[in-house]
Amino acid sequence: MTIKERLAIPPQEMRTQEPKARLWNMDEIALGYTEEQAIYEAERCLNCKNAPCVNGCPVGVQIPQFIAEIQQRNFKSAIDIIKETNLLPAVCGRVCPQEKQCQLKCTAGLSLKSINKAVAIGRLERFVADWERDKGVAPPPVVKPHTGRRVAVIGSGPAGLTTAADLARAGHEVMIFEALHKPGGVMVYGIPEFRLPKAIVAAEIHDLERIGVRFELNFLAGRTETIDNFLKEFDAVFIGTGAGLPKFLGIPGENLAGVFSANEYLTRANLMKAWETDAGTPFFHARVVAVVGGGNVALDTARMALRLGAEEVHLIYRRTRDEMPARAEEVEHATEEGVIFDFLRNPTEILGGENARVTAMTLQRFELGAPDASGRRSPVPLAGSEYRFACDMVIPALGNAPNPLLEHFTPALKADKHGHIIVDNRQKTSLDTVYAGGDIVLGAATVILAMGEGRRAAVAINELLGDENGGKGGVSLNTV
Repeated sequence: MTIKERLAIPPQEMRTQEPKARLWNMDEIALGYTEEQAIYEAERCLNCKNAPCVNGCPVGVQIPQFIAEIQQRNFKSAIDIIKETNLLPAVCGRVCPQEKQCQLKCTAGLSLKSINKAVAIGRLERFVADWERDKGVAPPPVVKPHTGRRVAVIGSGPAGLTTAADLARAGHEVMIFEALHKPGGVMVYGIPEFRLPKAIVAAEIHDLERIGVRFELNFLAGRTETIDNFLKEFDAVFIGTGAGLPKFLGIPGENLAGVFSANEYLTRANLMKAWETDAGTPFFHARVVAVVGGGNVALDTARMALRLGAEEVHLIYRRTRDEMPARAEEVEHATEEGVIFDFLRNPTEILGGENARVTAMTLQRFELGAPDASGRRSPVPLAGSEYRFACDMVIPALGNAPNPLLEHFTPALKADKHGHIIVDNRQKTSLDTVYAGGDIVLGAATVILAMGEGRRAAVAINELLGDENGGKGGVSLNTV
C-alpha cells in the first residue's frame, strides 16, 4: 500500500457507551476497537524509519514495529513488542495523553495537518493488551536467576510497579510497601472505574506477583518505618510515593461542610466504592456540585459527581476550553454527560448557612491576558464582576503536592521548596542506594512519565547491584 493510500484511510472512531446510559453505571465508557477496526487503523501507519512517534513516548515503545504486526494480524507479536518497554499497556492505552506525546509527533497526523488524524497509537496499544488478557495467552515474564539482593520499593503507583517489575526480572528480591489497603496508587484511588477498570490494574499487579514481587499494604513509610531502617534490611530503596497532598483555593469558607479535595472525593468513590450502596462508605449528598479546575482530575471529579446523584455539576475554570490541560476526549465525554462548563470564572469566597454547610460561592469573572510561563494566556480578574453562585458542594481540583512525611522523617533526603525529591539523571537521591521517581520527583504528571522514571531508576539500581545489562537483556540507560 502506498503512502498516499494509507493517508486516505479515515481514522477509526472508538465505540462508546451512550451518554444517557453510562450515567447510571460505572462501566467503562470507551469500548475499544473491534479486530477489524484495529487492523484498519493500523493500516494508516506509514511505518516510518526513525519514527518520530517513538521519541514522543517516555518509555520508548517501538511503535511502528508493533503496529506493523497488527497490520499482519499478529496480535501476540504486537503485545510482546510493547511489553519490551511498557509493562502497563492496558493502563497506558486508556489514560495516557497520547495526543500530547507519541501521536503529537505522528507523521500521518503532521502530513494531514491535524492531531485528530494521527494514527490512534494508544487505542491500538489498548486493543492488543485487551486481546492478550481476553485470550489468556500472556506468559509469565522471564526472570533471571536469583541474585540474593533485596530492594524495597515504596509506593505501588506506576513508577513503583515499573521499577519493581524490572528489578524482579533481573533476579532481585523485591518488596513493595504501600500506604493504602490496595496496591495501584493513583490508578486505583484517583482514576474512576469508567475510565480505567480496576480489574485491569489488578491483572497487571498479578503479573508482578507471578514473578515473585511481594506487597506489604497499610504500610506508611516514614511513619511505620524510616528510610534509615529500610537501608539496614535492603540493598537499595526506590521511592515512588507520588503526589497525594491536595492543594486548596486559599479563600474564606474552605472549612465549611461540603468542601472536599478532589483527592478525598475520588478516593471515597474509587478505592472505597461509595457508588455501591452496600459498600458502607459515607459520602456527602449534594444537589449542585461545583468543581474548580481544568485538568483530568477536575473532569474525573465532575463526572463522578453526576454518577453519585448530583442534579447539576458545574466545572469552574478561570481560562477557556482552549487552555484546559485535560484531554480533549475527556472534555467531550463530560460535555455529552451534562457537565456544565463555567469558563473565565474563579471563586473568591465559599459561603455557608445553617450548620456551617455550603450554600453558595462568590465567583469573579475573568478575561484572558498575555501568555504566562506555560504558554497559556493568563487569566485577568475583572474588577466589580463578582456574583453569587448557589451550590451545596465545592470540590477544588487544583493539583497535588508531595506528602512531606518522608522528607520530614529523613532530614538527609534533599527536596526542593515544593517538596519534590531532588534526583540526578539516574534518579539517585542525595542518599546512597536510594532512588526516586514519578510524581514525588516530577510533581503531578502522567502514568507514562512516571513509568519512564521508574525504568530509569531500575537500570541504575541494577547496575548498582552488579547487573550490567540493566536487568533486562540489553536494556541500558540509553533506551530509557
